[in-house]
Amino acid sequence: MFAKEAKNAFKVESVSSQEMDFAILNWLNIYSGFPSWVSKEDRIKTINFAKTICSETARLTTLALGIELDGGPRAEYLQNRIDNVLMPKLRNWVELGCASGTVVIKPNGEGADIVTPDRFFVVDKDGNGNISGIIFEDTYQSGKKYYTKLEYHRYLNASVRMPGEESEKDVTYYMISNKTYKSDNSQGIGKECDISETKWKNLLPEVTITKNNGDKINSMLFGVFRMPAANNIDFDSPLGMAIFSEAIEEMKDLDIAYSRNAGEIFDSENIELVDDRLLMLSGSKVNSDSEIKLPHHVHNVFGQGANNFYQAIERPLRTDIRITGMNNLLSMIGYKCGYSNGYFVFDQKTGMVTATQVESDDRRTIQTIKDIRDALQVAVNGYLYAESVFADLYSLAPIGEYEANYSFGDITYNYEEDKIHHYQLAVAGKYPWEEYYVEYLNYSREDARRLLKMAREENKEADQEGLFGK
Repeated sequence: MFAKEAKNAFKVESVSSQEMDFAILNWLNIYSGFPSWVSKEDRIKTINFAKTICSETARLTTLALGIELDGGPRAEYLQNRIDNVLMPKLRNWVELGCASGTVVIKPNGEGADIVTPDRFFVVDKDGNGNISGIIFEDTYQSGKKYYTKLEYHRYLNASVRMPGEESEKDVTYYMISNKTYKSDNSQGIGKECDISETKWKNLLPEVTITKNNGDKINSMLFGVFRMPAANNIDFDSPLGMAIFSEAIEEMKDLDIAYSRNAGEIFDSENIELVDDRLLMLSGSKVNSDSEIKLPHHVHNVFGQGANNFYQAIERPLRTDIRITGMNNLLSMIGYKCGYSNGYFVFDQKTGMVTATQVESDDRRTIQTIKDIRDALQVAVNGYLYAESVFADLYSLAPIGEYEANYSFGDITYNYEEDKIHHYQLAVAGKYPWEEYYVEYLNYSREDARRLLKMAREENKEADQEGLFGK
């Protein structure tokens, strides 16, 4: 309904195919825990491993992330936006990007909106395949009414005469158009209404933006976080692929394998079949009306032979075999999602490995996370540029330059290994003991100095006693 109304409202067409639209909805359903293969009839449930992959990828991507801006007052203003608007939610936004392939980070005045592909409509792209025309959907409910805003961003070329110049100049404007709608239900956007009737009444129906000298705005006024893998569903689409898009069949098999294993465990309880003639109490059979109840694993059967009947039925579990199969599926899923073999396992015992082996084993994971971090930097740079343009437009901060510097944590960092390494350096006299006490033993600096001083004094006394005792 949103796509249809967007086409009608602005007389535009999508640059993406229906196959891409269906794929995005499928990814979001799988990530939300509603894959198409879940079936109560066949007792197939989901462990929602897609969520696990996206969450872990977002954790590694944003691990120890630092964004510092250099410059004057403009940099200080943007640093405030980074610290208070972007950073608190960035990990969640990266996770949504992993699930949907693409998300847009768009300033909204007070903060920033994160928009998934089911809530925007791409209508144009430039020669580099980047988005150059897009329609966003925003909705809310007030009372019994439902309100929708369609926000159209695009470039518009025009010939205008600049102040102080005699001839006209070709100018490329950045144009934002807003159309609002009101409906009695949530199934459609309803009829167009005046923007003054909505919570967006402070917005203008249409705005054109350009630089003071008439030059074109450098980029669209939002950041686009696009997953780095190539789009093999729609080659011409500017949208990315979900991180698990190539592993959907294996995730289906994993859910089936897990469900079968869980079902086997549930049904594995031993059963005892007991002849009714063995169940006697004061000359009466034990039945549902008796004071003594049978254990739930004991079943009463009617004996017809000459001898009393009793049989215990045991159901051996094949959990180990099934877990091996699930780990094979996990290895395949992890590999298709860009992770090193063995990164995801249900149950695995490993021996000690050297740092070189760890680096080698994790090389594929490291490269995947680096590529995603690079894509995230592009998105944040786009967001910062949009915030800077709006700061100029609404005089929110003094005009000035800024430079963004990014720092990321090492995904192979191991605390215990680092602790042992620095202990050995301290023993060799190449690392201060005070720093070791503070960093790895959690002492305050004051306590560390006091303890080290006591240790030096005791060692000195011990040396003197040993010297004079000879």
